[in-house]
Amino acid sequence: MRAALSTLSRNSATLALRRPLHASTPLPNHTITPTTARTISTTVPRREAPNVTARDTLLPQTHYDFFPSLGSDALPPKGPFTLDLSLLRKEFLQLQAKAHPDLAPQEKKRQAEALSARINEAYKTLQNPLLRAQYLLEMRGVDVAGDETAKVEDPELLMEVLETREVIEEAASEEELQPLRELNERRIAASVGVLEDAFQKDDTAAAKEEAVKLRYWINIRETVDAFEPGKPVVMIH
Repeated sequence: MRAALSTLSRNSATLALRRPLHASTPLPNHTITPTTARTISTTVPRREAPNVTARDTLLPQTHYDFFPSLGSDALPPKGPFTLDLSLLRKEFLQLQAKAHPDLAPQEKKRQAEALSARINEAYKTLQNPLLRAQYLLEMRGVDVAGDETAKVEDPELLMEVLETREVIEEAASEEELQPLRELNERRIAASVGVLEDAFQKDDTAAAKEEAVKLRYWINIRETVDAFEPGKPVVMIH
């Protein structure tokens, strides 16, 4: 298994860090589905596309509008795709403290509960690079989260995912998965870098393609985090 992991690591590093950015092509359906397995999914509920130009209204219209520290030009391509997550969390906690329903008078509790829920959703989305990318693509009319046909047409990547699943299934302990965990975090970082460049250029096709790839890497992270020896693994993308 160590030899297989070593080969996987070399192939994965080359794939994640050196593959050039190119426009997306229609992605065929590809499913990895053992019959009995735990299911881990990384998707968000489908929502109506928010109004990108609504900063002049009194109530926040996009997730970015809730966080004044992001600035008036926070949305890509004017703003960066990557965010200061520590600052975002600090401001989130301040917002929730002010908007807590227990602090509202009885006649305004429902409004306060709705606002608190919206703040939670905004923070959950923006602090996660995959959910953030999917949200920004929704704003451009591309539903990656709800599109079950959005798969990567790349035999090398798909083989890598299959080999990764085998490594996880054969592991006897969490310690054996540490090299895979570190490798996968490098994959995620590489994908975030590609998304940064794609959104800066407002290249929706490239951003969609990389968001689909990132969904594989995030799914692997969640599968490793939920690892239990002897349990079969299925990765839903």
